[in-house]
Amino acid sequence: MVQTVKSTRVYPGQNEVLLEKPMVLCRISYSIKVLTDLTMGHKSHISFDDPNFFSYYILDGPVQELEAKGEGIFQGTIWVHNASSADLVFTITETLV
Repeated sequence: MVQTVKSTRVYPGQNEVLLEKPMVLCRISYSIKVLTDLTMGHKSHISFDDPNFFSYYILDGPVQELEAKGEGIFQGTIWVHNASSADLVFTITETLV
């Protein structure tokens, strides 16, 4: 079992890869959290294997968190787009087996 923990800063209007597709092991859980001021919502888009963001999950509001657990979760690359006007810091954790 391997656990990856990292944080990354994403500037306004920029796209970043949060988690790379696992090549040998399988992802069994991941967590994406945005460290931001709780009184302000800073919108970001989470995309699954789509760097063009044609389809995405929106994180906005005071609680900005996305978690998944289990054997059938997404195994590809996870992207983020900072759709706000402020720098956002994302903390990412994944568990591979």
